[in-house]
Amino acid sequence: MAVPVIELSGVSRRYEEGPAALDEVSLTVAPGESVAVLGPSGSGKSTLLNLIAGLYRPTAGTVTVDGTRVDTLGEAGSARFRRAKIGMVFQFFHLLDDLTVADNVLLPAEMAGVGRAAARRRAAELLDVLGIARHARAYPGRLSGGERQRVAVARALMNRPPLLLADEPTGALDSASGEDVRELLNDLHADGQTIVTVTHDLSLARACATRTVEIADGRVVADRPTPRTTPATSATSTAVAR
Repeated sequence: MAVPVIELSGVSRRYEEGPAALDEVSLTVAPGESVAVLGPSGSGKSTLLNLIAGLYRPTAGTVTVDGTRVDTLGEAGSARFRRAKIGMVFQFFHLLDDLTVADNVLLPAEMAGVGRAAARRRAAELLDVLGIARHARAYPGRLSGGERQRVAVARALMNRPPLLLADEPTGALDSASGEDVRELLNDLHADGQTIVTVTHDLSLARACATRTVEIADGRVVADRPTPRTTPATSATSTAVAR
């Protein structure tokens, strides 16, 4: 059996006052799965994502990602781990507006100490595969929402991470751009990328996920295969995205 990419065991995240943000959650994600995490605001979805990414530490339990106990890492070790193992995509892109598209995509490689020539080849490859090569010298503010999210995905994939975490990736997009991102996530999953997507969007889960985990009041209340809708066929190949 393949080693899980994510393994949470009895994980809680508590604060001094109020209910637990996450309460004794156990969760396993296998290589190549695309998992959607659903739940209302305040349910613990974002806390779960931040624990997986090593941005938070659990009050109790263990968090293992790609064989590493991320809950035991210090701040510097956690940052190095994210650079090497996790790609993150956010609702509001988090691109640097004073850098070109290409330079935004190059940032993770530069921070990881990848050689300039190799990094530029990888960035050019990703921009081409994701259909935004023509925007390499443009600035993010000149792009549509869907195009900016593609830049964010290219940046997230720059160091070939085994895990992609997406936090409401269509939340700030219009319907056409949202569909564009749904197709992209489907392409990445078809190429073998392991993806965990936190979303309020049930249609996104049905289109892109093979499994849905529902959270309420900090607990997993359902974990089942996703009744998927048939995604639109995309001409984009992401064979080089990994």
